[in-house]
Amino acid sequence: MEKTKGRPRILIIYTGGTIGMIEDPETRTLRPFNFNHLIDNVPKVKMLDYDIEHMQFDPPIDSSNVTHAHWQQIATQIGKNYNDFDGFVVLHGTDTMAYTASALSFMLEHLRKPVIITGSQLPIGEVRTDGEENLITALQIAAAVDPVNGEPMVQEVALLFANYLWRGNRSTKMSADNFNAFKSNNYPPLARIGLSIQFNNDALWRVYDKTPLKVHLGLNSDVIVVYVTPGMTEHSLRQQLETPGVKGVVLKTYGAGNAPACEWFNRPIKEAIDRGIVVLNVTQCVNGAVSQRRYFTGDCLARCGVISGHDMTTEAALTKMMFLFGTGLSAKQVSNCLLRPICGEMTI
Repeated sequence: MEKTKGRPRILIIYTGGTIGMIEDPETRTLRPFNFNHLIDNVPKVKMLDYDIEHMQFDPPIDSSNVTHAHWQQIATQIGKNYNDFDGFVVLHGTDTMAYTASALSFMLEHLRKPVIITGSQLPIGEVRTDGEENLITALQIAAAVDPVNGEPMVQEVALLFANYLWRGNRSTKMSADNFNAFKSNNYPPLARIGLSIQFNNDALWRVYDKTPLKVHLGLNSDVIVVYVTPGMTEHSLRQQLETPGVKGVVLKTYGAGNAPACEWFNRPIKEAIDRGIVVLNVTQCVNGAVSQRRYFTGDCLARCGVISGHDMTTEAALTKMMFLFGTGLSAKQVSNCLLRPICGEMTI
């Protein structure tokens, strides 16, 4: 299909999720359906003066089943079609949407076009669905250009839901049943959606060099998340840290990066780091950042060699480590790369 002169050309990648689900008549549960069902329920799409094409996962999936192979599939499609489209809209289930947004932000190096991820809390066929508005708005954002220079307004992976556009690798699902289900607690919205779409120019990511897009497909899933909890024992901690093949650990700590200042806790952490495992400290709090030197309990982790994740989300921390190890870097090189942001995922 050739692009009509002056009309934005957008590729929709439909992975599945609630937005395209229908009710199974036997079990009464929701299951993914095909893209034609979805688009038939959004006739307003045809009112947009865009050239729109689509591709879909076969079969569409519930996002709870997402693996790194699905991220590779999405990234491959974007890379293959990058020069033929002005923007991309990824329709995705909400449960792992923030993980996918974070992963793609690292996998799509030198991205200078919009990749807008959206979905819905109610299926598109429901009377009160939020899917129609989310899809229409995502398409409009994917087609939006800067009136001054004609460049895309959004040049990054972003997550659109209800009234806000968030940086993908700053987003977290905050609610299982509200339409405003996502939030970026440590970074402002890229745009607010009301009667119009109001972009926050100061928050938008910009790439000023003309380096071509580079798609990274290598991801290493030997990264785990360990939650610090009251009542945790040395035995349970060691069981997790000594999981065969583990290369990286996202350590979810209290407050500003604190954990028990006890020998039984610090010793297994230090031993794991000495074995070459990278440990990244991320707070359990939805707002704020890790500051390991603020309290004695956090300083103990720093002295063991634990790296501060600053204000990164769990989703960004996990996928960043998967990405870095997937490039073939050594543990020391990964540790060094974790100290600085790659594509706006943290503030230092």
